[in-house]
Amino acid sequence: MLHILLLTLGLAGQAAPAAPPIPAEYQPVLTFLNRQGDFADNVFRINIPRNDLKVTVAGVATPTPFGFGGWLAMTKGTGGDVMMGDLVLQQDEVAPVMSALLDNGLEVTALHNHFYWEEPRLAYMHVHGHGDPMDLARRVKPALDLIGKGAPPAAAAPAGAAPPPALDGAKLAAIVGTAGVQTGAVYKITLARPDLKITEMGAPINSRMGLNTWASFVGTNDKAAIAGDIAMKAAEITPVLKALRAHGLSVVAIHQHMTTTDPTIFFLHYWGTGPAADLATGFKAAVDQTGK
Repeated sequence: MLHILLLTLGLAGQAAPAAPPIPAEYQPVLTFLNRQGDFADNVFRINIPRNDLKVTVAGVATPTPFGFGGWLAMTKGTGGDVMMGDLVLQQDEVAPVMSALLDNGLEVTALHNHFYWEEPRLAYMHVHGHGDPMDLARRVKPALDLIGKGAPPAAAAPAGAAPPPALDGAKLAAIVGTAGVQTGAVYKITLARPDLKITEMGAPINSRMGLNTWASFVGTNDKAAIAGDIAMKAAEITPVLKALRAHGLSVVAIHQHMTTTDPTIFFLHYWGTGPAADLATGFKAAVDQTGK
């Protein structure tokens, strides 16, 4: 156990390895959409953060990396790329964005909440498509242009020394058993579900395509908030619910993100506040009910 703990702590302190270069065929997509992205695990991801929004959840200020970063992902499948994504929308953006997606031959596979008590009220729309990368980019752009009324992202904060993280990420990593990533004030742990072996149109649907479980932490060691998503098979739902409630975490949504997978995968969103270590322990208890 001591060896495992020391290894986990060591991993938590390591810098993430540099991402591989984005393949040339995807570079025009970023230029056309005027977005940033990255490439890893055979998946090209496009970042669509809602930096224009200042969100609070139950009165707690929550920065964009806590759970307001929309995204699109593409990976090679039979006869083209499979595209999946999750768009973060204000209420009055939902109808026009949905119409723009449908009118351009893309599918909407889910629409739901991730939080209660958030201001402004937000909806999350899951997107699906199949085709050539630039064709997919052209079809999705009318919808993206409606998000934030086409306003440019908020200006970056002036350069300077970043304050030290208020959370003990190494301790959280030791509790969960997996190292996370610190982004500003947010510490996020992401867990894959490789046991599910999901494919679509010949393409493996992995963690970077959205098949994952995650927890985001913000605040201090003594007073933190947690939010995240747990990917589950049907038989795992009730054990996960019991584990979360036993640790005082609130369940805010249960739904699907994808409509044609076998087995059907359900996603559960949760929220809680308290000491960071207690929140991580509750998350770990729920995760332990999956993948058996």
